[in-house]
Amino acid sequence: LAALRDTPNRLERPMIYHLDVGAMYPNIILTNRLQPPSMVDEATCAACDFNKPGSRCQRKMEWQWRGDFLPAKRNEYYAIKQQLESEVLPPSEPGGQPRKFHQLSPADQAALEKRRLVDYSRKAYKRVRVTRQEERTTTVCQRENSFYVDTVRAFRDRRYEYKGLLKFWKKKLDGAKAKSDAAEAKSAGSKVVVYDSLQLAHKCILNSFYGYVMRKGARWHSMEMAGIVCYTGANIITRAREIIEQIGRPLELDTDGIWCVLPASFPENFVVETSNPKKSKVTVSYPCAMLNVMVQDHFTNEQYHTLIDGERLIYETHSENSIFFEVDGPYRAMILPAAKEEGKRLKKRYAVFNEDGSLAELKGFEVKRRGELQLIKNFQSSVFEAFLRGTTLEECYASVAQVADFWLDVLYSQAANMPDSELFGLISENRNMSRALQDYGEQKSTSISTAKRLAEFLGDQMVKDKGLNCKFVIARKPEGAPVTERAIPLAIFQAEPGVKRHYLRRWLKKADLNSFDIRDIVDWQYYIERLNSAIQKIVTIPAAMQQVSNPVPRVPHPDWLHKRLMEKNDIFKQQRISEHFRPAPRKRPPSPGSRDLDGGGDADGSSPPDMEDMMTTSNSSTAARRPTATAAPGAS
Repeated sequence: LAALRDTPNRLERPMIYHLDVGAMYPNIILTNRLQPPSMVDEATCAACDFNKPGSRCQRKMEWQWRGDFLPAKRNEYYAIKQQLESEVLPPSEPGGQPRKFHQLSPADQAALEKRRLVDYSRKAYKRVRVTRQEERTTTVCQRENSFYVDTVRAFRDRRYEYKGLLKFWKKKLDGAKAKSDAAEAKSAGSKVVVYDSLQLAHKCILNSFYGYVMRKGARWHSMEMAGIVCYTGANIITRAREIIEQIGRPLELDTDGIWCVLPASFPENFVVETSNPKKSKVTVSYPCAMLNVMVQDHFTNEQYHTLIDGERLIYETHSENSIFFEVDGPYRAMILPAAKEEGKRLKKRYAVFNEDGSLAELKGFEVKRRGELQLIKNFQSSVFEAFLRGTTLEECYASVAQVADFWLDVLYSQAANMPDSELFGLISENRNMSRALQDYGEQKSTSISTAKRLAEFLGDQMVKDKGLNCKFVIARKPEGAPVTERAIPLAIFQAEPGVKRHYLRRWLKKADLNSFDIRDIVDWQYYIERLNSAIQKIVTIPAAMQQVSNPVPRVPHPDWLHKRLMEKNDIFKQQRISEHFRPAPRKRPPSPGSRDLDGGGDADGSSPPDMEDMMTTSNSSTAARRPTATAAPGAS
């Protein structure tokens, strides 16, 4: 640590770590004794028997409120409402009697008022929504019946128990594999699956204790409690990032953790020897300890009340903090994609590899999503491992470029050496419709076009229910039509030849179509652009940001990046005048002590101007006030 302090600028290989808070939201709830009935106001506290001078049961906690409202003012609202009351509204049914505003139900009145206010705001203010964000303070009662907190604690402790058993059986499994004991390995493997499933199930239930209070229809709905949990968690991650920025560099911020790089010389683990024979050594992670000290200093609840005598209602007050950081790593590599738009970043998308080259975590990419283009999935599944090859940036990106060029060659050659069945799986997209086709109305999408065309040659009964699975490819014809109108169902290529010819000519709007091979129908340029977009995000834009020439020349840079690179590498770039000159130092005004004692003039002998001379000297003083420039040292 002393060496890092004395030599902060150093060239060494960084270490990738993931520092996250274990069960962040449940532990924030437990530490601050948060539960919906505990959100109280002054009236509730005024009627409480424990509200006495010196009581510490009222814990003030901050949270951020954000609201969207119409920009119209109150007087404008009253004017619109008065206008509605004087209008005659059309009948609710054809042939009925006209209605007055006061005859409508409260729900209809509110809907009509909102519709009129939206129209007025759009015309008068050119917008229909104003967002306001403000910080609020809520009182959390520390004496409230702790039924909610006790339930959260029970689930958390049970999950910790399952995680301990999972770790125990993982060690058993590794030992059985080392001894080549197939029976023991099978038994230990089944235990690993069981306890891993149990701890994941309890993790989902624990997180739902926070999400439940945000649901408006919930019995224990409390927006204040949800806001406190969110705001406290965000403050913890923000303070952790500020500490990390002083030592290393943060890479990615999650809801409950932070990915970062730390210097290789930064201390990692300390081993403490104990007198306990069962556990003679305890390993302490220094990065975790560093962040846990921060959490202890700023997020400890000093007012935690525990009921020790239920009959006499006696509470014990103590400090409580169960929020702790955990460390994972170090890792071998972390791949972060870039955004195609200038000044933007892609959040929650990364691939992380262990030291042995195995994939530790993959988040946010198309390879994990259902229904995405299989071509993009295949490219991503093979390109990430290529980042581990090579010893320099150039060698690394050269290996990555080989993977990108392979899939580009497949598209540019129109999959000449690939069977049709494999080509169908490579370029087809698979989407499920969450509603029935008729419920979408006039909406347009590739899935809706596919469903309508399936109904044409399979019948309306096949697409009347929701959950329809749509597999389609994008055709080149009709030219100039949007992509949503060029979706061709994959099922047509398995239909009878006569049916296939009829509907393909109809959908492609080409009556003289003779070639029905999928290679002549597919819009190859569309799929090349889709693959180019993925290559730009993962390969070419990150390479340009790291001063590496484009490893895949067939994939051009975006216009903004190309312009930036041209300006940076232009040898005829016009230089700024500030690079050759610096402003002359300003003359300090004479101090009051430098004037004559009699006040008749300045120290340099000049006398102050008279009032009648001000106008005559104003024109001549313009030249004297011109700025001067002095050549900078070394400038020619």
